[in-house]
Amino acid sequence: MVQFRKTPIVPFRFRGVLYFVKREDFLHTIIDGTKGRKFYSLLHRPWEGVEELIGFGSPLANSFSTLAYIARQRGWRFRYFVTYVPPQLRRKPAGNFQKGLEWGAQVVETGLTGEALREFVLGQQGKGRIVVEEGGRGDLAEEGVSQLAREILEFCKSHNLPVFLPSGTGTTAYYLAKYLQPEGVKVYTTPLVGGVEYLQKQFQWLGGGENLPTILPPLRRYRFGALYPNLYRLWEELGKGGIGFDLLYDPVGWEVVVGRKLGPLLYIHQGGKLGNLTMLARYRKLFEKERDGKK
Repeated sequence: MVQFRKTPIVPFRFRGVLYFVKREDFLHTIIDGTKGRKFYSLLHRPWEGVEELIGFGSPLANSFSTLAYIARQRGWRFRYFVTYVPPQLRRKPAGNFQKGLEWGAQVVETGLTGEALREFVLGQQGKGRIVVEEGGRGDLAEEGVSQLAREILEFCKSHNLPVFLPSGTGTTAYYLAKYLQPEGVKVYTTPLVGGVEYLQKQFQWLGGGENLPTILPPLRRYRFGALYPNLYRLWEELGKGGIGFDLLYDPVGWEVVVGRKLGPLLYIHQGGKLGNLTMLARYRKLFEKERDGKK
């Protein structure tokens, strides 16, 4: 049985302000970060009669490799539906895509996007199958995220700290707020995939309620997964502070923390540093093109 560590909370001084970081990148040697928390119940519930796990999303997503590993541990088949796999990635697998294939994932290209892809995959539900929403969205995540909330509750209360994390589907932020805010611990988040309205809709889809996270808009509009030199430079600067972060979620999160002068808080590390391998390769190509263009 896969066991998660109780991850440490460490001080992190950045640009003259003392923050604290919940080191979710230490959760497990393979499954880490918010994806590990959201998929905790897949690892620990009995799930009698299950033979296959099904997911969908980007072939580079942290959730792809995480679900592939979980399926392997449980002895399940794993199919993962995507719009398409870029030819270069197919020829030379790397990062999350490579690990997912190594752990036995079957990748199915559909040509479908958005809600059409989701509806197609949800149509695969049947006896002996578990279909996971993209990014782990849904009540499947509550068990693991509530455990994270219990781990940080007393620390936040005793140090009078709010909690901050960036959001994709908003699932982790939603369940953290559900358990922390009734105890007086405020939860803040910022949207990466869509805007404020997108996150608001996600929270209502998850069940709504009174204890919703406070949504702080990003300082500028970013297209999810695109490359931005300013975010790369911020990521490098964060690394010099002594903690390595994810390149996709964390730089946008920290830009909001610093830019909005949120002050001392507990930052939830997103884990997922395996995905940095492909992100770094893409940034190298971008910077090479920029240098060649200046010659």
